[in-house]
Amino acid sequence: MSGPNDGPKDGDPQDGDPQDPKGAREPDGPKAADGAGPEPAKTAAPGPEVVPAWKAILRGLGPTGLALKIGAPLLALVISLVITMILLRITGADPFSSIQAMIDYGTTENSIVDIVNRATRYYLSAVAVAIGFRMALLNIGVDGQYRLAAFMAAVLGGALTLPAPLGQMLVIVAAMAVGGLWAAIAGVLKVTRGVSEVLSTIMLNAIATGLIAYLLNDQRLAEVRPGSNNVATPEIPEDGRVGPLNGMLSAIGIDLPGQVYGLLPLAIVVGIVFWVVINRTRFGFDLRISGLSPSAAQASGVSARRMIVYTMVASGMVAGLIGMPELLGASHEYSLNFPAGLGFTGITIALLGRNHPVGIALAALLFAFLDQTSDVLQSVDVPKEIVGVMQGVVVLTVVIVYELVRRWEIRLQQRAVATELATGHDLARESTGSSS
Repeated sequence: MSGPNDGPKDGDPQDGDPQDPKGAREPDGPKAADGAGPEPAKTAAPGPEVVPAWKAILRGLGPTGLALKIGAPLLALVISLVITMILLRITGADPFSSIQAMIDYGTTENSIVDIVNRATRYYLSAVAVAIGFRMALLNIGVDGQYRLAAFMAAVLGGALTLPAPLGQMLVIVAAMAVGGLWAAIAGVLKVTRGVSEVLSTIMLNAIATGLIAYLLNDQRLAEVRPGSNNVATPEIPEDGRVGPLNGMLSAIGIDLPGQVYGLLPLAIVVGIVFWVVINRTRFGFDLRISGLSPSAAQASGVSARRMIVYTMVASGMVAGLIGMPELLGASHEYSLNFPAGLGFTGITIALLGRNHPVGIALAALLFAFLDQTSDVLQSVDVPKEIVGVMQGVVVLTVVIVYELVRRWEIRLQQRAVATELATGHDLARESTGSSS
């Protein structure tokens, strides 16, 4: 029974690794009889795997050639810039002066600090979404998971006084636990009752919102701030807070006027762990093969149902970290002013970043830059809401261009394989030999 075990492993792609299109391997059987077919088939030029477009988009699949990997995003950004300039012109604004005003304002020292802090939250949100995307799971509930996790962690942090770093670690672990358990509900409903994770996570968002609204009351787990109508949890004591990174940055010659989140390194570590686990561990292989083909995963001895629950829990645990930089580094409490909506922003950033840690980081910085510079557009008579249109144009353009380039590359590889099967020549080996 070695066939079922070997097949899925060979067909499952690593990030950036070329894969043979399965449809191009079909003709191997008839050629085997005359002795000419098997050898070209084994050495045929590799290409991207043939998967449905929606799965390819969710899993971040794209072109495998280096030139196309670099060219596709550049082409997409150029197209999105042209479309944005046209939209600015339609609104009656000068596109060149508008973009120049955004660049000038976004590169000031104060703006850089705000952009980095925004990008830190966006990055964690996008990684949480990307974990589900890699298994073709749509975790729409990241927003509710991180807000409920931040609220519960704030209550715990404000009620206990522990020496550093125990206080910080307890709050962070509690947030991850709450986020993971809340996401697990959707995973269990999917594998036991067949409930779509899209529907269940949307409903869980509403439940989390109602639960927080009920508990964030001065008669329950919160208190009214004197001199205002704001309601917040008790403040986290000094020993439970995380200081800014400014001291460390100053030691290496970087002096910034604002405070950079002290948990910025945590976001970087999360990105590294995400890449290593997905691409270099058995768990990551099981996750990806389960999303690609549950039947193939079952044949390999992997329980796709169990992987759904594990993936949702992992996504929820990372979602629990989204509010930690703000909670431990700035606000030190959960109030009516706590940042909301970060989970939905993470969905677009994960799509824009192709579920890759580096791509997500660049996309998070781009979105943070656009958000930060939206206010300055009013000084050049441009409504700041145009920034939301810009973000949507960028995401749609990148997704469409990547998918078109991926399909074009698949067709090229399929033609190459068909030519090899027809002529008996190894085009890939011949091209390599001629170039050397």
